[in-house]
Amino acid sequence: MSKQLKGVGVWLIVLVLMIAGLSYLGEKLQTQNNYSYKELEEDLENHRVAEAVIHQNQQTPTGQLIAVLMNGRSKDMYIDDVKEVRQMLEDANVSYQMTDVPKESKLLSVGVPIASLGVMVILLFTAGIYFTLRTRLLPVRLFRDMIAAVCEKNQSRDSLSSFQTLIVSTATRVGMGNLVGVVAAVSAGGAGAVFWMWVTALLGASTSFVESTLAQKYRQPDPLYGGQRGGPAYYIHVLAERRRGKKLRHSIIAVLFAISGLICWCGISQVISNSVSSAFANAFSIPPIVTTVVLVVLSAVIVLRKDATVKSLDVIVPIMAVCYFVMTVIIIAVNFRQLPAVLGRIFSEAFGLRQVAAGGFGAVLMNGVKRGLFSNEAGSGSAPCAAAAAECDDPVKMGFVQALGVLIDTVVICSCTAFLMLLVPQEITEGLAGMDLLQTALQYHLGGFGVVFIAATLALFSFSTFLGVLYYARGNVAYLCGDNWWSQTVYKLIALAMLVIGGMQAYTVVWDLGDVGIGLMTIFNMIALVPMAKEALAALNDYEKRKKLQ
Repeated sequence: MSKQLKGVGVWLIVLVLMIAGLSYLGEKLQTQNNYSYKELEEDLENHRVAEAVIHQNQQTPTGQLIAVLMNGRSKDMYIDDVKEVRQMLEDANVSYQMTDVPKESKLLSVGVPIASLGVMVILLFTAGIYFTLRTRLLPVRLFRDMIAAVCEKNQSRDSLSSFQTLIVSTATRVGMGNLVGVVAAVSAGGAGAVFWMWVTALLGASTSFVESTLAQKYRQPDPLYGGQRGGPAYYIHVLAERRRGKKLRHSIIAVLFAISGLICWCGISQVISNSVSSAFANAFSIPPIVTTVVLVVLSAVIVLRKDATVKSLDVIVPIMAVCYFVMTVIIIAVNFRQLPAVLGRIFSEAFGLRQVAAGGFGAVLMNGVKRGLFSNEAGSGSAPCAAAAAECDDPVKMGFVQALGVLIDTVVICSCTAFLMLLVPQEITEGLAGMDLLQTALQYHLGGFGVVFIAATLALFSFSTFLGVLYYARGNVAYLCGDNWWSQTVYKLIALAMLVIGGMQAYTVVWDLGDVGIGLMTIFNMIALVPMAKEALAALNDYEKRKKLQ
C-alpha cells in the first residue's frame, strides 16, 4: 500500500503542479484585473463603466474588452462573442471604440500562441500528406476494408470490439468542435473552408491509421479493467528502450505525453460543463448550478463504476450521431433545390479568384485545415488509447477502424453543421458568428425547436466527450502510477472537480489548458510516430499481400 501511494503521489503532484503552473501563467498573460461577464453586467447595471475599447480579432468572433470605470480604474476581459458585448454596452448607453487586436495584445498570448498553432497545423498537415502518400491514398483505396473491420465480431468478453472502440473514439472526436468550431471556421474562412475540411479528413485518416496500428501492436494487458490498454505513451516507451538499448521503467517523452494528455482532458472537462450549463441557461433558463450538479452526478455514477463508461457510450453515441445526421438529412431534403448552389459556393470559394484577389485564400485554407485537424484529432494521440483496447486479429484492422472514425467525424458530422448554416439565406446570417449564427440557422430551419435541439445536441456531444476522455485517461494514469485503483479514482475525482469549476464560471484559462495539452500531446506523439511509421506501413503491405492470396 505504501509503495502504491508513493507512486500515485509523485505523479499526481507533478500533474497538479503543471495544471496550477499553466493556470497561473494563463492568468498572468491575460491581466491582473481579470473581468468576468457577471462583473461586467453588474458594473453596467450600476452605471460604473465610463467608456470602453474593444479589440476585435478579425479572424474569429473573439476579442478583448478594456473597460474604464468611473473611478479611473480599467479592467480587461477576453470576449468569446464581440457582438454580444457590443450589444451590452449599447443597451447601457456606454460609448466604446472598435479596433483591431494589437500585435502585442494579451489576447494573442492566451492559450496556445498563434505561432504555435500555426506550427502544429503545419506539422499535422505535413505528416498527413506524408502518410497518405506512403499508404497510397488508403482512405479511398481501402474504404471497403474499413467497413469490414468495424463489423468484425469480438471473440473476447474482456476486450472491446472494433465497433466499441469506434464508439469511444467517436465520442471524444464529436464534440463542441463539430458545432461551434465549424461555425467559426465557416465564419472566418467562408464556405470554401468546408472543402479543405474534407481534404484534411482524408489526410487525417491516414495519420490515424498509422498511430492506431502502432497502439494495437504495442498494447499491454490491463490487470485492473481487464482486456488490453495502450496508446502513444506505450509505443513511445518502446522506441526509447530501443534507442537506449535497455529496459526502462519510464521514458521521459512518454511521461510528458501522458501528463500532457491528462492536463488536456482536465481542460476539456471544464469547457464541457461550461458549454452545457450555458446552453441550458440560454435555451431553458435553467441556472448553471442546477445543470452542473445534474451533469456531475450523472458523470460520477458512470465513471466511478468499473465497466459503465463503455456501456453508456454504446447507447449515447449512436443516438446522438444518428439523430443529428437524420435531422440534417431532413433539412437538406427540404431545401434540396438550394443544394447545388451551396455545393457551388463550397468549391468556388475553396479556389475562388475572388478570395485570392482579396487576400482571403489563406483564411479559407487555414480555417478549413485547422478545423479538420482539431476536430478529427488525428496525430494528437487520443484515439490510439481506445484502439489499443480492442480485440483484433491484425493491428492493421484497428488502424482501418480509427481511419474510418476520422471520416465520420469530419466528412459526416462537421459537414452536417456546415450545411445547416449554408442552407440559410446569406442575408439572414450576415454579420453573425459563433453560437448566434448556429442558433439562427437552426431557428430558420426548425423554428423555436431549433434552440432546444441545439442545446440537447450540445449536451449529448459534450457529455459523451467527457466519458470518452476519462476512458483515454486510464492507460496514461496506469503508465505514470502503475496498476492501482488509487490513482485511477483520484484522477476521476479531479476530472469531476473540473466539471464543477467549469460549470460555475467561465474562465478563459480553461480553454488554455485544453489547447496547451493537445498541442504538447501532438508534438510528443509525432516524435515517435514518424520514425515508427515504417512498422505500420510494413504491416499494411503484409495485410495486402495476404489479401491477394485469399
